[in-house]
Amino acid sequence: MLEIKSLSKIYGSKNGESKKAVDNLTLSIDGGQIMAFIGHNGAGKTTTLKAIAGIIDFDEGQILIDGIDIKKEPMKAKMEIAYLPDNPQLFEHSRGIEQINFICDVFGVSEKEREAKTEFYAKRLGIYDDLGGKISTYSHGMKQKLAIVCALVHNPKVLLMDEPFVGLDPVSSHELKEILKEKSSTGVAIFYSTHVLEVAEKLCSHVAIIKKGKLLCLGKMDEIRGNKDLEQLFLEIENEKNDN
Repeated sequence: MLEIKSLSKIYGSKNGESKKAVDNLTLSIDGGQIMAFIGHNGAGKTTTLKAIAGIIDFDEGQILIDGIDIKKEPMKAKMEIAYLPDNPQLFEHSRGIEQINFICDVFGVSEKEREAKTEFYAKRLGIYDDLGGKISTYSHGMKQKLAIVCALVHNPKVLLMDEPFVGLDPVSSHELKEILKEKSSTGVAIFYSTHVLEVAEKLCSHVAIIKKGKLLCLGKMDEIRGNKDLEQLFLEIENEKNDN
């Protein structure tokens, strides 16, 4: 469903030096899998997600969304994706329902379907009664919930999320975990970055650990973790690489 082949992204600097934010990254996620993308700040997680979503260009490699090349057919590929950034950019002077309808218009969601999906997800996340209000009046958590609804209403085949649980209250956080499990059971491929390792350990079927743009570890969560918890594993891998 999602294939990343030898992906590299290089950023230049004012003094002429360059930095590989992502360095020869290769991984794939099948439909129905939930993969946690783990690494320290600046490891390359957000750059990778933005490249998959077609928001930033990349220097080397290939990204396929359900077999569609994001560079060769960007519009077609993006129709299969939903991307939730770590800091969602919303139309602050619009009402919540207008933001959702805009997304539905872009993806061609019918009026009947959008009404049903909006009610279903917004009620579960506890924001349905607030959709008539201006987004500028929303709290950070409410904006996060609205952005999540917008990511779900058009039934994406690949769901990309950057720290999706940040700002959510415990009830909404629980509901999002349940929603992600439900989406994966229907064949959606889910790839999300997180620092909340306890949640990733329980929720995800697979895990990828990245450091300084390079993939350190990739595989099924249970096989990679073994008899350790994910936090312990992550710290051991980080320390091993620091010693080498």
